[in-house]
Amino acid sequence: MEHPKVSELALTSLPLLLVLLLAPEVGSLDFNYHDAGQLETFLKEIARTYPSLTHVHSIGKSVKGADLWVIVIGESAGRHVLLRPNVKCIANMHGNEAVGREELLHLVEYLVTNYGKDPTITNLLNTTTIHLMPTMNPDGFAAANATDCKGVQGRLNAKRFDLNRNFPGFFQKMTDEIQKKLLPSLTGSSRHSSRGARASRSPDDDVFVHLAKTYSFAHPTMNKGQPCFPGDDRFPQGITNGAQWYPVNGGMQDYNYIEASCYELTVENSCCKYPPANRLPTFWEADRKPLLDLLQKVHMGVKGLVLDEDGNAVYRAVVIVEGREQVPFRTSKYGEFWKLLLPGDYNLMKSW
Repeated sequence: MEHPKVSELALTSLPLLLVLLLAPEVGSLDFNYHDAGQLETFLKEIARTYPSLTHVHSIGKSVKGADLWVIVIGESAGRHVLLRPNVKCIANMHGNEAVGREELLHLVEYLVTNYGKDPTITNLLNTTTIHLMPTMNPDGFAAANATDCKGVQGRLNAKRFDLNRNFPGFFQKMTDEIQKKLLPSLTGSSRHSSRGARASRSPDDDVFVHLAKTYSFAHPTMNKGQPCFPGDDRFPQGITNGAQWYPVNGGMQDYNYIEASCYELTVENSCCKYPPANRLPTFWEADRKPLLDLLQKVHMGVKGLVLDEDGNAVYRAVVIVEGREQVPFRTSKYGEFWKLLLPGDYNLMKSW
């Protein structure tokens, strides 16, 4: 039987965008839950204020016609920079898991307002492209019951699909849009709410464990592995192998990893699915550093180009790391490849 989950966000790697150092700042985002109209207004105002650092676009529509907004942040927003890695974060896959939705909005504000001021943020945005999707399930969020910690109202989308059981699974509009528009990418994470980061057992298990610990040990309490409620599971060091916790068929993590070479984590960031808004500042303060540390991990490992004898990019060439052949990865249309690896010696092989 599944444990109740709370707020959900997903993170992956993609290229970056740029900020205007002298751009006027938008009004500070408040710590409340923001409906679809407020979310759209906020993202568009950020894009208007920081036009050279951000790009806002809708990747499609929900069942009820709500836009699925994505904001791209970095020095190269709106354009491709060769070999620049990409990271994506997706929140609110389950509509009643609401904390991640608000945390991504605060992450947007934090990144753009600290560019040119904080050296870490400036370097991150100069070398990475970050794609943030605050809500994957706007219809579910609109139907959810505020402050309901354990219920399921709003978890599913308007067609009664669990979006984290639908990759690729049965055809359904919203996950199809995510598959087409947000993949491929290199690393990823999703946010739920029972305090723990999940890593998949795979040929890259060492990398997944490293990424999960990067998050849990930067968090003030997650690494302690305490259960949410008496009798709940404990997670040593705040991490667990998702398949060992409970199996998920049609999950976004496996789809991203197998189909797009994207290393995705799920972050359970609250024991309450939809906590009162006055708790949001505490969640943001706890998760800000872990999020930023994890985003920077997109630069670990190797990257390169596969070109033919005439110097032309080879699209979908297969690149394999010896000893990790079970999950090969393919080059982009520009011939690029990235592979997250821990420090060490590796043999790379390619074919097309």
